[in-house]
Amino acid sequence: MVAQTDGRFSLDDPPQFTDTFTIRKVRPTLTGKIAKYFTFKVDPDFGNGTVALEDAYLDIFFAQQFRVRAGKDKVPVGYELEIGDAYVLFPERALASSLVPNRDVGFQVLGDLAANRIHYGAGVFNGVPDGSNSTTELDANNAKDLAGRIVLTPFRSTQSPSRPINGLGFQIGGSRGRETGALPTFRTSVQQVYFSYASGAAASGMRSRVTPAAFYYYKAFGGYAEYMRSAQPVTRNGVQADVANHAWEATASYMLTGEAASEGIVRPRSDFDPASGQWGALQLVARYTTMSIDQSAFIAGLASAGSSRETRSFTVGANWYPNPYVKLYGTFERTMFTDVTDRRPAENVILFRTQLAF
Repeated sequence: MVAQTDGRFSLDDPPQFTDTFTIRKVRPTLTGKIAKYFTFKVDPDFGNGTVALEDAYLDIFFAQQFRVRAGKDKVPVGYELEIGDAYVLFPERALASSLVPNRDVGFQVLGDLAANRIHYGAGVFNGVPDGSNSTTELDANNAKDLAGRIVLTPFRSTQSPSRPINGLGFQIGGSRGRETGALPTFRTSVQQVYFSYASGAAASGMRSRVTPAAFYYYKAFGGYAEYMRSAQPVTRNGVQADVANHAWEATASYMLTGEAASEGIVRPRSDFDPASGQWGALQLVARYTTMSIDQSAFIAGLASAGSSRETRSFTVGANWYPNPYVKLYGTFERTMFTDVTDRRPAENVILFRTQLAF
C-alpha cells in the first residue's frame, strides 16, 4: 500500500501554475505466493483523479539466480527509476529519468548471483516512449523492445546479503527497438511542459537508450549519479532527423540522526513517540539534474514553439521518517530553461508530501 498527499506551491510572480493540494498516489497493492514457486503482484493506482494499472505480473521462481516474470512491471533500464516509488528521495524523480522507459508489458528474466553481488534483469517488451507507462497494455506496432540492466555491488556482505549495500556499486542499463508513432512530452516536477515535439512529428525507426550509473552508500551517507542517452529518428512533413537527447543527475543524502542510508526502507533508531522524547529519523537531500534536447530537433522543425533546448533543475529538501511506514517530504526546487523563443522564466516551487507505505 502506498498513499501520498502532496502540496505544490509556486514562488514566482506571477505564478506559473495553480497552487494545489493533490492525491498523488493511492496504490492498494496485492501480492502473494502460490504453491511455493509462484508469486504475483497487482498494483492499481487511484491517484491524480484517474485509475491506472501500474503493475500486474506473475513470477516463476526456478532459483534465486533465475526467475521469469510475465506481465506489466518497470522496464529494467534506469537506476533511479528502479528505486521503489515509496523510497525515492524526492517527491518526483529527476528530469534525467524522463529519458528511460517506466512501466511496460512483456516477459523478462532476472536473478541475483555471487551472494547478491550481481543482479541482472533482461526482457522483451512492447515498447513505450521515453519516460512513459504503457496505458492501453497493447502494442501499436509489431516491433518489440529488448531491454536489460546489470547491477554490481562488490562490497555487499557475503555473510548477510540482505543487509543494506555498503560501499560503491555500478549499473549499466539500456534498450533497443524499432518505434513508430508516439513521441514523449517532457515535464517538470509540477507537470509543466518544457519540451514537446511539434504537431505531426512521429518516431520513425530504431530507438536506442543507454544509462550507466554509480552509487555509494556508507553509514549515514548515500548518493548516486546517472547519465542517460536516448536516440530516435523522428519525422515530420517529409523531413527526418536523428534526435539524440542527453540527461544526467547527481543525488546525495545524509541521515542527520545517524541511521544507515539505503535505496530502500529507512528504519529510525527510535520511532516517533513525543512522550518519550523520540522523534524518528531526519534526512537532508540534494539533487542536480539536466536535460539536453538534440539541436537537430530544432533545426529540422521537430520541436514545438516555446520548447526548451536545455533544462536544469536544483532541488534541496529534508525528509522526516517518524517510523518505517510514514514519510514526510519537504523540498525547494528551482528549474531553469534555456534556448526558448519566449525566454521562459525560471520555475521556483515548494513541494511537500505526506506518505504512508507498507
